[in-house]
Amino acid sequence: MQTNDFQKFHDGIVGVMGFYGRSVSSFALDVWWTALKGHDLAAIVDAFNRHLANPDAGQFPPKPADIIRMLQGSTQDSALRAWAKVDQAVRRIGTYCDVVFDDALIHRVIQDMGGWIALGSKGEDEWPFVAKEFENRYRGFRSRNEYPEYPASLMGMATAHNNQKGFKTDPPVLIGNEQLARQVLYGGTDKPVLGFKQLRDELEETETAAVALRNVGIG
Repeated sequence: MQTNDFQKFHDGIVGVMGFYGRSVSSFALDVWWTALKGHDLAAIVDAFNRHLANPDAGQFPPKPADIIRMLQGSTQDSALRAWAKVDQAVRRIGTYCDVVFDDALIHRVIQDMGGWIALGSKGEDEWPFVAKEFENRYRGFRSRNEYPEYPASLMGMATAHNNQKGFKTDPPVLIGNEQLARQVLYGGTDKPVLGFKQLRDELEETETAAVALRNVGIG
């Protein structure tokens, strides 16, 4: 959540607790805010609604741990759905061509795991471990409510080969909802996640300046 979500969050907590005939102290509100501020407000509202509708747990007023448990369940469900898309894409399309999913976070997670081509090189015996790594990484971003930069498309073997030879590349395959996939494509970046810069020129300039200072008796 953002700071400007605090009042809506406050009103929501007061409303839920009022439903159970409870009041909320300033201390309790601070505890709620600290526990949940790392999550998206819409996801928190959904978690409260699911708690209220639960025939067992919904009989009692929720504690922060109850809502966090609901939120973690939500991130796990999202991660499983995302992996199902990736799994089907690898099996049905392969990693020869470029692809664009309708979920930008899929791009970032796959990039962090080595890329689309590397994913396709995994064997069936490795696949369960690949799935678990993907799900854990995906859930991590979701639970922290992070929206990191991501590649516009995931490069396949054909594009990697054509780039080396200077040949024309084919457009990517859109996976999932076409409109959302196009938004992912247009919102991505070509910048590497981890930047590298060699400091040779700057070091040479520093050494030259140091020599000049020594020559004039400074330093």
